[in-house]
Amino acid sequence: MNYYALTDTAIEQELGRRLRQRRLQKNLTQQELAGATALSVNSVKALEAGKGKLATLIAILRELAALDQLDQFLPDPGISPMQLARDQGRKRQRATGHRRKATTDDGAW
Repeated sequence: MNYYALTDTAIEQELGRRLRQRRLQKNLTQQELAGATALSVNSVKALEAGKGKLATLIAILRELAALDQLDQFLPDPGISPMQLARDQGRKRQRATGHRRKATTDDGAW
């Protein structure tokens, strides 16, 4: 599917449709899913309609055993080569700790 050709609303509706399909594959009603996720039925309905919050999406994905799909949805970019180059050679060797200033017998530093 070419998501770039779709509007944001169309993408939200597609995600909602897919969540609904996943729920039905698990043979759960909206009421059962809402109860299992401690969400309201209206929250589940809103998400399936393409309107909802990220917290709601996460709770539902957790209950549908689909959290592992997030890596495919938005992969972790890892550390960039530029960041690795900047950090090269700057590995900490020891902790600084608290330093005390030494005084001479006459009180001078």
